[in-house]
Amino acid sequence: MTHATTIPMNDLSRALDRDKDALTRAAQSVFDSGHVVMGPQHDAFQDALAEYWGVDTVLGVASGTDALELAIRAAMPAGKSAVLTAANAGGYTSVAARRAGFRVRYADVDAVSLCVSGATVAEAMDGDVGVVVVTHLYGNVTEIDDLVREAHRVGVRVVEDWAQSIGARKPNGTTGITGDIAATSFYPTKNLGAVGDGGAVATNAADFARTLVQLRQYGWDTKYHVAVAGGTNSRLDELQAAFLNLRLPMLDSFGERRRYIVERYARAAQGGPIRVLPASGPHHVGHLAVARTGDRASVRTRLSDLGVSSDIHYPIPDHRQPGFQVPPLSLPVTELAAEEIFSLPCFPELTDDEVDAVCTAIEALK
Repeated sequence: MTHATTIPMNDLSRALDRDKDALTRAAQSVFDSGHVVMGPQHDAFQDALAEYWGVDTVLGVASGTDALELAIRAAMPAGKSAVLTAANAGGYTSVAARRAGFRVRYADVDAVSLCVSGATVAEAMDGDVGVVVVTHLYGNVTEIDDLVREAHRVGVRVVEDWAQSIGARKPNGTTGITGDIAATSFYPTKNLGAVGDGGAVATNAADFARTLVQLRQYGWDTKYHVAVAGGTNSRLDELQAAFLNLRLPMLDSFGERRRYIVERYARAAQGGPIRVLPASGPHHVGHLAVARTGDRASVRTRLSDLGVSSDIHYPIPDHRQPGFQVPPLSLPVTELAAEEIFSLPCFPELTDDEVDAVCTAIEALK
């Protein structure tokens, strides 16, 4: 019997209601300032995020996809034509790389982290690859030190996609990035979400920073003078920067709450037909609560009957997307995961009663 009330996967209205007064004041400050693009809120947010993240340079852009595209453009070595990435991360890198004019190759993922690793990348690397994009999936900043060292040894740059993991620390406990450039998204459902779209690129390399500054605004080095090819118009607007300045100090608490929720689900699932991927430790910020089972359709139906929403992140790997027109390719770990994974409700504004109800539903599956 289906429950009348269903626990949602996400409910943005709760965060908007919580922050409404502060968001209104932030918006009013922008109106009062007279700056609407690249003003003081924008500059303050870039500086604050760079300090929080432990990087030299952060540049705000219009979306996470723009951030990936600009990062790939800036990082691609001369004479190279391909981007190597995972096929299980929603297609965002594939779209960005193709927009930048590059071919995309796919590596399988590690069976535990579900992210690319040094070993899986090595198997798929060829001489055309100039950039490897590592997506830190589900909120987990995966270990990539060996991958970066090997990539750099053969002249390949590494772009990190932190869209789902912003707020996490690296596996060794430090902040910052390991690769050459990082990209992130501030889409409203992200751990650090705007009230609209937005993104950022980050780097510790001054030469990449200069190129990114040019690429995000037409390729200009000075006004109306196009110095580099491939530029675009991608700026984080002043209102979104103001909202992000407001929420950045809350980011650590959001991650703590998400981790708590995932770990509650993982304990409830022990001994049952599903396994919830763990989110313990500061390297994981619990962006998604992901479970695996060999009987996904039946489990999701039972959870729905018990009043619990679920979703699949992501159901179709990139190499099987008809629009990407990829020649036949076998990625067995990626393909098995795509058949087994599904996501449970996980956002900071879930109430304790709702978390208890999801745990009760998970236990009822046993």
